[in-house]
Amino acid sequence: MKDVNVLMAGVGGYGVIMASDGMAEIGMNNGYDVKKSDTLGMAQRGGSVVSHVRWGRQVFSPMIKKGGVDFLLGFEQLEAARWAPFIKPGGVVIVADVIVIPISAVDGKIPYPSWAEIRGILSQYTDKIYLISATRIAQEVGNPRAVNMAMLGFLSAFLELGTEAWTETMRRRLPPKFMESSIEAFRRGADEAKAVIQAKEIKK
Repeated sequence: MKDVNVLMAGVGGYGVIMASDGMAEIGMNNGYDVKKSDTLGMAQRGGSVVSHVRWGRQVFSPMIKKGGVDFLLGFEQLEAARWAPFIKPGGVVIVADVIVIPISAVDGKIPYPSWAEIRGILSQYTDKIYLISATRIAQEVGNPRAVNMAMLGFLSAFLELGTEAWTETMRRRLPPKFMESSIEAFRRGADEAKAVIQAKEIKK
């Protein structure tokens, strides 16, 4: 049983808390000691939302120290860059193709950085950076709100629990109306991760 420290960062409306709640429950259902902490800054108005989720044999604190994050999930590109200092050396960064322009950038005072600039910030801490088409996956499954499920699916490919361990819990948590599309988004995210990982292995 490996310890896993996951930090999820995004903005209100993209399912960060739902994803972290789901991950915490999945961990508990599979024998992990789990701790979780959320920070919401005007979340319903597009403010920053951050969740710390920790799995392990024995976890004492819900907060992950700076430099201790195994997996950073950026549900919005700029938010991923904001939390880059928390990534541990060799950690994995998974970023959704989501851009939410902050007020400071809307009025032109501060330009929103390009993906190349954001990647440059992240690459100061790790070279394991993945930009995934979470919005495309969500649209293709007919559920625009399933961005978070695509993100969890991508993350799951790096962890020791199999797909069924995740989807079994999801079936108990998700509303029937969104269940199948959400699980399909999860599976597509996992498939995309496996393809990317395999491609990297081939290049070595």
